[in-house]
Amino acid sequence: MQMESGSVAAGSAATQRTSVRYWVLAMLVIASAVNLGDRANLSITGSAMSADLGIGPVALGYVFSAFAWAYVIAQLPAGWLLDRFDSIKVYGISLVLWSLCTMAQGFLGSLSTAAAIAGLFVLRFLLGLVESPVSPANSYIVAAWFPVRERGLATSIYNSAQYIAVVVFVPMMGFLTHRAGWPSVFWIMGALGLLLAIVWFQVMRQPLAHPRANAAEIDYLREGGANIAADEKKAAGAQRIDFGAVRFFLRSRLMLGVYLSQYCLTSLQYFFITWFPIYLVKGRGMNIVEVGLLATLPAIAGFIGGISGGYLSDRMLRQGFGVSVARKTPFVAGMLLASCLVLCNFVVSPYTVVALMSLAIFGKGLAAVNWAVVSDTSPPHLVGLAGGMFNLFGSISGIVTPIVIGYALQATGTFTGAMYFVAAHGLVGAIAYLFITGKIRRLEVTQ
Repeated sequence: MQMESGSVAAGSAATQRTSVRYWVLAMLVIASAVNLGDRANLSITGSAMSADLGIGPVALGYVFSAFAWAYVIAQLPAGWLLDRFDSIKVYGISLVLWSLCTMAQGFLGSLSTAAAIAGLFVLRFLLGLVESPVSPANSYIVAAWFPVRERGLATSIYNSAQYIAVVVFVPMMGFLTHRAGWPSVFWIMGALGLLLAIVWFQVMRQPLAHPRANAAEIDYLREGGANIAADEKKAAGAQRIDFGAVRFFLRSRLMLGVYLSQYCLTSLQYFFITWFPIYLVKGRGMNIVEVGLLATLPAIAGFIGGISGGYLSDRMLRQGFGVSVARKTPFVAGMLLASCLVLCNFVVSPYTVVALMSLAIFGKGLAAVNWAVVSDTSPPHLVGLAGGMFNLFGSISGIVTPIVIGYALQATGTFTGAMYFVAAHGLVGAIAYLFITGKIRRLEVTQ
């Protein structure tokens, strides 16, 4: 009898569902944090580089935008890569390549001003090319590893990696710039990425190929609507970019509203990771070490907002609200809060500016649930392409925002116009979700 009880207990333990998906999510957060740190490093080193190399505000604005030019160009090819090849491997190769591009930027200090600007533009452009699969791959992997009812929170968690990057890396980069010089930032961040790539290839797998995910967890994912077999079906997948699917997405009013909203949201992100630290140095008289520490406060607020937005959205779904209400509520509320950034023009204290920026970035975090809409609306076999197009439209603002701010700063000598410009995006994004997108639903491609 005792032996029988032991067998029952062993059987129960054997069928207990594993939680490998949370370890997968943790790796996405870490990789995304390093990714965003490598995008943001120029904002921390920018003042020192400008002084050393004689780079003016307009030239710096174009350098800031170089990443986004490439990012926009590469989004459709990146989406095709993810729909054609294993998303885990594509992500890992991207991680290796972007880390090498980051390290190379540290060797520009001995060049003339013109050569340094050209070299920096080229390397930031290459960085955008090789990083282009990352955001759609995050969406792809989350769609494979998480059921619909957990996807909003999971999406918000990996999106919150951008704030973790600021909290962890920005103070470190500010300290390194002050004590060891700006090239050290690029060398150390690049080396960190290469070490992470080794870990990535060792531990990351698709659901059906992961040795630690048991049948109970796979069944849970399958029954919850996760796209667990998406990568298994790629051998017979599309051999080229499906421009018919591109036209399908562009003709959808729902997706056009989503794309416009992502454009607006990304404008806020690019201001924060490009000009905001320089604004605190040149516009508010702080030193780079102070900026490195104070910039963590908006990032912490953004992280809290991101987790709150995903939690609120998933909770509303569990309470019976439709997907439209559950996704739109945190997004609209967040974008309206983000527009409070304009109040920075009416205060004197730099600490009040940081507080207002914290409120705005908290709102941006709430709105990050919009990445879940890509998984909610995309046909399962087009998640990669849908994510690439979503990121393409968002990244256009990564071109526009830094350049507009650079010209405004050169023309007026202040950041006043820049704050109006960025804050207006919060209002436009909220309006787009309220009046353009309509009902959020799964789209079906009709042949």
